[in-house]
Amino acid sequence: MNQRWIALLACFWFCATLAAAAQNLDSVLNAMDREAANFHTVQCDFNADMYEKVVDEHDFQQGTMYFRKQGDSIEMAADITQPDKKYVLFSNGMVSYFQPSIDQVTQYNAGKNKSEVESYLVLGFGGGGHAMESSYEVQYGGSEQVQGVNAAKLLLTPKSQRVRNMFQSITLWIDPARGIPVQQRFDEPSGDYRITKYSDIRLNQKVPGEAFKLKTNSKTKYVRPNG
Repeated sequence: MNQRWIALLACFWFCATLAAAAQNLDSVLNAMDREAANFHTVQCDFNADMYEKVVDEHDFQQGTMYFRKQGDSIEMAADITQPDKKYVLFSNGMVSYFQPSIDQVTQYNAGKNKSEVESYLVLGFGGGGHAMESSYEVQYGGSEQVQGVNAAKLLLTPKSQRVRNMFQSITLWIDPARGIPVQQRFDEPSGDYRITKYSDIRLNQKVPGEAFKLKTNSKTKYVRPNG
């Protein structure tokens, strides 16, 4: 076989590979779109590994997360149970971080950046698949076994420089049958990263309303670094 035929076959193989990847990507994004169209709530358990490169340390957390659709927005609540009790709530463009050990809530107002903050805090849960393409360059990275699921791996690169300053890349492992993440990874420019695995995922079941309320009291201190 001469070099011209080898080059031609290589070209056909490359084009076929690109076409298959595009088809697989579109299939996954369509599954996420279908899930988003019927999305009301999600409740799941999570395990998170947060790595800080400068000190070469891992911080492990576990607990329960909740998501629900409120109008055109998605709210998120995280009840962190290990290694100590903490709560995170995202609602109405506000991120609230409650530390019962010091009885303090730190709040960050997303303001005009609400859509960007929402795009990664609730990424993959109720927001649809093709909608991600407005904020991220999305590539199909093949399939991997994660949490007992043959998950589709999506590689996301933020289009916004502001978001890239926080996360240079994001990876989602999507259950293609249900159109939701079973794992996420956020990589920062510093080399820090966060990997979160989701299990016991319950879609569109009744979620307790108190899950989206911070269990504060009259003495709880509120701090707002950005006003």
